[in-house]
Amino acid sequence: MRKVFQADLQQIGEELIQMSQLVASAMERAFESFRNADIELAQEVIAEDAKIDFLQTQLDERAIDVLALQGPVASDLRMIVGSLRMSASLERMGDLARHVAQLARLRFPQPVVPASVAPIFAEMAELDIAIAQKLGVLLDTRDLAIAREVIEINAKINKLHASIFKVVASADWNESAPTTADVTLTSRYLERFGDHGVSVARKVSYLVTGEWEPATVGF
Repeated sequence: MRKVFQADLQQIGEELIQMSQLVASAMERAFESFRNADIELAQEVIAEDAKIDFLQTQLDERAIDVLALQGPVASDLRMIVGSLRMSASLERMGDLARHVAQLARLRFPQPVVPASVAPIFAEMAELDIAIAQKLGVLLDTRDLAIAREVIEINAKINKLHASIFKVVASADWNESAPTTADVTLTSRYLERFGDHGVSVARKVSYLVTGEWEPATVGF
């Protein structure tokens, strides 16, 4: 029975890593479609989000079965409960990548955002992709140095997000209402993607240390 339990735990861990890899690919391809007004790629990203949703459902069902049948305690219990919460964050990251692709599809064949702010979004997306890639390594190794890197990268995303609002609020901004909405939404999607990555990093820290640090401290 113990072997089955350990196999289930290992499978849950592998599925979390797989989800993180799919999420990283989703954002990378979503932003490529966004930047290049590539509607075919956008459609692929939108359709493939179902894979991430399916993995979350599969992982959550497995975790609930383990809770019901195995009665885990201590670190094993933290692992199961933490996995349920991490899968939700990763699934949401996939949704946010899909939203970026949906904007590309909506505005095709025109670009979603004006050239004046495109470099800011490119930098935000690059940082988001880096976070998602690091999550895969973090989930595999549980190296908390990587968790700290995720937090640091997200701080850069937050600054870029704030800079977008300053641009939109400036007297020089004369774009249309739909463009302004697209710029605001895109920035929000990219900013939230990073925040969910931080949430996963915090959960891994909790699994390793058994201590939950408030968002305002450390992690």
